[in-house]
Amino acid sequence: MNTERPVRVGIAGLGRTGWHNHAGAITRLPGMFTVAAACDPMEQRRKEAQDAFGCATYPDIEGMLADPNVELAVIGTPSHLHPSQTIQALKAGKDVLVDKPMAFTTEQADRMIETAEKCGRKLTVFHNFTLTSHVQKVVSVINSGILGRIVLVRMTVHGFNRRWDWQTVRKMGGGAIPNAASHLVHMALQFFGPSTPKVFCVADRTWGIGDAEDHVKIILTGVDAPVVDIEITSTCAYPQDYWLVMGTRGGLHGTTTELYWKVADLSALPKRSAETVPPEGRKYYSERIVWKPEESWKGTYDHGEANVAYYTRLYNFLRHDGVPPATLRDARTVVAVIEECYRQIGF
Repeated sequence: MNTERPVRVGIAGLGRTGWHNHAGAITRLPGMFTVAAACDPMEQRRKEAQDAFGCATYPDIEGMLADPNVELAVIGTPSHLHPSQTIQALKAGKDVLVDKPMAFTTEQADRMIETAEKCGRKLTVFHNFTLTSHVQKVVSVINSGILGRIVLVRMTVHGFNRRWDWQTVRKMGGGAIPNAASHLVHMALQFFGPSTPKVFCVADRTWGIGDAEDHVKIILTGVDAPVVDIEITSTCAYPQDYWLVMGTRGGLHGTTTELYWKVADLSALPKRSAETVPPEGRKYYSERIVWKPEESWKGTYDHGEANVAYYTRLYNFLRHDGVPPATLRDARTVVAVIEECYRQIGF
C-alpha cells in the first residue's frame, strides 16, 4: 500500500453497518480513508453512495473486487456471507475488514485466516463495541485493582421488543448470539488473558418474529478469571443495569452512559479467625463495613466515536504495520464461543 495517500476502501453492503458504521467513520477521517467503491444489489443504495462519495458502484461484490482502485475491502453484508466473501476478497488481492462475527465455525475462521496468510494480505474483524467509552472505563477501573480480585462481571442487554429484519432469520446468520452476544463476548475476552473460556449457554425463541433466538444466557468461566454472565433478551419488561462487577474489595454497576463504583475500607476491619464454638446468645455474626466515597463516570453512548477509534487504529495497522484494532485470535475465540453455544442449544 502507498503510505502517503488515504486507504482506498470498497464497501460491500450499504445497509446499516456499511452505511452508518463504516462509511460514517471513513468520512470523518478524510486524511486516512476514502470510499473508492461500493457494491449493493439495491440500485437506490448505489445511487446514494455515488451522490455521497463520488465513488464507483457495482451491483455485486465481484465487480467491486475487480476494481484495481480498491485496496481494502470492507465486508458489511449479512453475516452468513462473511466467510465466503472474505476469502473471495483476499484471493482478489485485497486487505479485508470483515464485520462481526467473522464466521460461525472455527473451521470457517481458520480457513479465512489461512487464506490471508497464503495471499499475504491483512485481515481484521470489526469488533468496534470494545472501544466504546463505557467499556474502556469499566476495564480501566477493573485493571486499576481497586475492586480487588474480580469474582463476577455481568453484562445485560435487556429490552421488551420485537424485530423482523434479516437478523431474525437463522439462514442469514441472524439471532441474538451472533448479533449482540458476539459484541459482549469480545468485551469479555479482556478478562481471560490468552486462555479460551469454558462456555455454558441456554437460549430461546420467545415472542419475536423469525426463527432465530431472541433470548440468550451465556456464562463464561476460566482459570484465574472471573465468571462472566452475559444476558441478552427481548422479553424483559424491567431492564437491569448493563454492568454489574463484583470484587473482593468493592464493586461497580451502571449503564452505557453512567457508571458508579465503591471500595470498602478493609483496613478499618479488625483481624478475625474462623470460630468453631457456638456464638453467645445464638447470634449471627455481623460487622459494619466502612465504604470510601463512591466514584462515578458519566459519558455518551456514541458508536460513532468507537468507530472512528477503530478506524484510526486500522489505519495504523494497514499503513504502518501497527497492532490490529481487533486481533484474529480474539475474533476466532468469539467464533469458538458462538459455535459452542449453538452446539449446546441445538439450534
